[in-house]
Amino acid sequence: MQGAQTISILNFVTHNGASYKSIDLHFQHFGMQWDKAPVILVNHSLTGDSNVCGPSGWWNEVIGPGLTIDTNKFAILAFNIPGNGFYNQTFEHPEDFHAGDIATLFKLGLDQLGISELYALIGGSIGGGIAWEMAAQFPNLTQRLVPVAADWKASDWIIANTFLQKRILENSKEPLRDARIHAMLCYRNPESLESRFNRSFNEERNCYNVESWLHYHGDKLEQRFALQAYKMVNHLLGTIDITRGQKDFTTVVSSIKADIHLIAIDSDLFFTPLQDQKTYALIKPFKDNIFFHEIASLHGHDAFLIENEKVKHLLTKIFNHPIKHSNYESSTRTY
Repeated sequence: MQGAQTISILNFVTHNGASYKSIDLHFQHFGMQWDKAPVILVNHSLTGDSNVCGPSGWWNEVIGPGLTIDTNKFAILAFNIPGNGFYNQTFEHPEDFHAGDIATLFKLGLDQLGISELYALIGGSIGGGIAWEMAAQFPNLTQRLVPVAADWKASDWIIANTFLQKRILENSKEPLRDARIHAMLCYRNPESLESRFNRSFNEERNCYNVESWLHYHGDKLEQRFALQAYKMVNHLLGTIDITRGQKDFTTVVSSIKADIHLIAIDSDLFFTPLQDQKTYALIKPFKDNIFFHEIASLHGHDAFLIENEKVKHLLTKIFNHPIKHSNYESSTRTY
């Protein structure tokens, strides 16, 4: 992809002892040079990639010249999750890795680029989980941690869905299409589908329009994603857990120096807002610089990719607040 760069992480050993002589880490850089401006790292979602802005960027209404994440002021970096198919990179054994390994690889990538501190670490969905993993492993890395529609662990609901996705990927005659059709029902919600389709029927295709829409998303993913890449990212999603190895949650989070801004979506059926509310309630008694924000939307989990004006409004407020760990008043805001 135009503008993509590659660095190699040598002699990497995963959590389970799998050894890789070299792992290529593909990334893209937008805006200011990273040694001349504050750096923001953006972690992509499950089927996303490092192309976060520009004409085909998946967050191009949020990141760009003069936008909320302003490429005239910041250096924006985005790594591809290794094995996500970018530049045809896949791994034969996804189970060699967990989300914490990806966090380690991202940090090693930053080290190679000479970046020791981030202005903000932002991630959506699985990208937010990896952001949590990075902050837990490297508690001095970022000033602001902003997980969007994400959490610090894979809940039972996430684990159950990744289990079903894995079975679809292993057993379906059309694994990518069928897995994506199932996933779309988690990324949206009943009200969103009813609002859009209202049981309308497509006479030309002889099916309901909601069925046609699901076929479209299944076909689209099948055309652009490799089966082994989807197996990799689905596996990683179910492994998010900053307390793995029986680490104490309070100890792990207490070490994180960043202001933590949890961004939930009120209609999210995947990373539900209740999980973020519980996280906030767990952390608030011992960490003042934790904040909970909720986006009101009909569109469920995918609202962070759809409700761009609300996302921009929220991120502007987060970025405009100075880092004041002692006196920065907590708040709950709905947009």
